[in-house]
Amino acid sequence: MRTLDFAPLYRSTVGFDRLFAMLDRAAQAEASSTWLPYDIERVADDAYRITMAVAGFAPGEIELTQHGASLLVAGRRKAPEDERRILHRGIATRTFRQTFELADHVTVVGASLEHGLLTVTLKREVPEALKPRRIPIGGTVPAVSRDAVSHDDAPSRIETGRKAA
Repeated sequence: MRTLDFAPLYRSTVGFDRLFAMLDRAAQAEASSTWLPYDIERVADDAYRITMAVAGFAPGEIELTQHGASLLVAGRRKAPEDERRILHRGIATRTFRQTFELADHVTVVGASLEHGLLTVTLKREVPEALKPRRIPIGGTVPAVSRDAVSHDDAPSRIETGRKAA
């Protein structure tokens, strides 16, 4: 197993903490083998789908939680009510937790469970204020009053209440 040391990058960068934390978590996830198989696919430019094999779990036994940029999928089987004697257990029924780190503005829009496959639909919805916008070029420049423009180097006027002579 190969590990990466991000310490030199922490010393010379500012604001990339979330990225390095994500890389650390990804390295830890690779190290711990997960038994829960899943697919992540891009359905459209701004639409994604996560499909997880959760055989033996009912919808009420699976919990989806999105908190900020993290999506947590957790499953906990309820105790069986009947007293079956299992001679071979090939279908895993143990508790699972799987976390997915989502990009900015990606949200869960739906989930379904069919034929043992949990399908989570995600969509990137960038707010209008953050989308690029085209600025039209017109023939005239709108007039802006001098008071509406602030200048950092201009001295500020202080009203003292005295009349100027």
